Amino acid sequence: MADSQEVTLASLEPTIEHRQATAGIMQLMQRYHYSRVQVDDELSEQIFDRYLDSIDPQKSFLLASDIEEFSQLRNEFDDALLNAQLSPVFDLFKRFRSRVGERAAFARGLLKNDFDFTIDESYTFDREDAPWPESSAALDELWRKRVKNDVLSLRLADRTDEELMKTLEERYERMERRVIQLRANDVFQIFVNAYTLSVEPHTSYFSPRSSENFEINMSLSLEGIGAALQTVNEYTVIQRIITGGPAALSEKLSAEDRIVGVGQGKKGEIVDVVSWPINDVVDLIRGPKGSTVRLKVLPASAAEGSPPQVITLVRDKIKLEEQAAKSSVVEVAAADKTRRFGVIDLPTFYLDGAGRAKGLPDYRSTTRDVRRLLGELTSAEKEIDGVIIDLRGNGGGSLLEATQLTGLFIKSGPVVQIRDASGKVSAETDNDPAVVYSGPLAVLVDRRSASASEIFAAAIQDYGRGVIVGEPTFGKGTVQTVAPLDREGKLGQLKVTMAQFFRVNGEGTQFRGVVPDVLFPTALDSDAQGERGLDNALPWAKVAAASFNAWPEPTADYSNLQSRHESRYRANEAFDLLIDELQAQRVAREERSVSLLESVRRQEILDQGPEREKRQELFRRAFGASSRSGDDDSGEAEVPDIILQEAANVLNDVIDL
Repeated sequence: MADSQEVTLASLEPTIEHRQATAGIMQLMQRYHYSRVQVDDELSEQIFDRYLDSIDPQKSFLLASDIEEFSQLRNEFDDALLNAQLSPVFDLFKRFRSRVGERAAFARGLLKNDFDFTIDESYTFDREDAPWPESSAALDELWRKRVKNDVLSLRLADRTDEELMKTLEERYERMERRVIQLRANDVFQIFVNAYTLSVEPHTSYFSPRSSENFEINMSLSLEGIGAALQTVNEYTVIQRIITGGPAALSEKLSAEDRIVGVGQGKKGEIVDVVSWPINDVVDLIRGPKGSTVRLKVLPASAAEGSPPQVITLVRDKIKLEEQAAKSSVVEVAAADKTRRFGVIDLPTFYLDGAGRAKGLPDYRSTTRDVRRLLGELTSAEKEIDGVIIDLRGNGGGSLLEATQLTGLFIKSGPVVQIRDASGKVSAETDNDPAVVYSGPLAVLVDRRSASASEIFAAAIQDYGRGVIVGEPTFGKGTVQTVAPLDREGKLGQLKVTMAQFFRVNGEGTQFRGVVPDVLFPTALDSDAQGERGLDNALPWAKVAAASFNAWPEPTADYSNLQSRHESRYRANEAFDLLIDELQAQRVAREERSVSLLESVRRQEILDQGPEREKRQELFRRAFGASSRSGDDDSGEAEVPDIILQEAANVLNDVIDL
């Protein structure tokens, strides 16, 4: 987020470019954003709170008296935006910066003390809903417990006193340094995003430097480990594993794992990255193809302070070929025969737009590849009884491909409706009456299936073409575009939500997602997952249904499918382990405090149980973005993909019924 030089307080002032960018952002938001949210005192209060949450999310630096002193801004941030008068924004940030310096010095001083880990006390590490500290003494006590917890966590990870003191000295110095390196552009970006995120979660501003990183992250040639990262509290957390990348192929990482250290090469020192800015962590992880990086990771289900695992990865480029659709066959024992189901694992909806525009005969696309795979699967050699389209972890991609892929399974008709900011509704339509595959069909989705995945699954469901199985999908039913604020790139760019998707039956995919016909038991806390867990997400809505002809073949009666599925999974011990892992992750997410008794913490680590590794392997197999359908040449026993197998069982039920 910033370079390595300290930024002077005098330079933390709004610039002419910031005022110009503010005017451009307000114009774009008020003219083109799908939600025409009024910029007024009510919104100003939300912006004020979100700005504070952005700079001090755990209420660990600013005092209640600081908040009171700047409280008049609560009703003035709307005026700051409308009039491009940004000085108060920077004044509040300067106060925050001075408090960080005080806390860093206090924390380093505490390291000289000996801590007693036999005292029964606890540390609240999640203070999101806590009040602001009323006094410096209250803040001192909070930080005493924080430093004590940091020391204990490293002791439990078998670090020597010398090692842990060095690690924590550097951690607190870095905590201060990252704040004093934030430039005026960074402060401006934080403020503007406090505004955009108070309107809707997928609209955001990128400063000129952040715009460059955004373009890099959108490129498939990015060299690294193949994982999207985010910051949660003090941790860098894996948001999504990208299919075809080193992280996915290793099958050792999964979403919600926490990265606490990064080392270069096979023997390089692993640097503690707790409290690091995410851009700096990304810079450490990113590197040239063929080089080695080591990650120190706390699994998603591990309790706070558990010993981390070290995972070694070789960096590589994420190529389109590795993200392409792949096929396999899964078998189910039926009453009279063994049925074989073709599986098409589809990690993303991809399209070589440049090749298509040039009219190249061999350009790559999702629909072309799936058409070819369907031909192979339905050949006499394969003799399959049905097809499963596996969309687990598929975050979307090309709308054109979602439309055309649907066309392989229906005769013709609308696939998705789109309503723009003016209220105009249009439809993306499959105009090809040819059906490539007309047999039994299942679509497997999970909590991370989003956008184009939801469009495809919803159309298959609305047309009655196949059975949808798995978990409620993410619920991202909005359309964004990136608009530069000037031609030279000096002002940055705005990613703005401009439209919303609707199913052909008129219902939105936004917020609710697609609810499967057969709901798997892994759908724990589905009301808090995906779009439903984001602040200010656009609500579910509907439009008039489009005119379409449902699939002409008689649709199987799905009413008995859920009970059949439940009977199977309750008798499956692997499902029990998988659900245990999901529940352990939920418990870890919901924890707000941790004991500072060393004996209690050590027992908690022991109590995590010998089945934990098996549970994590099942989870990664069920929800990872690995080559699920590929062959395992390692010679080791492969962990079964029980979710895929159960999808095949459900499709087998459809045929029986």
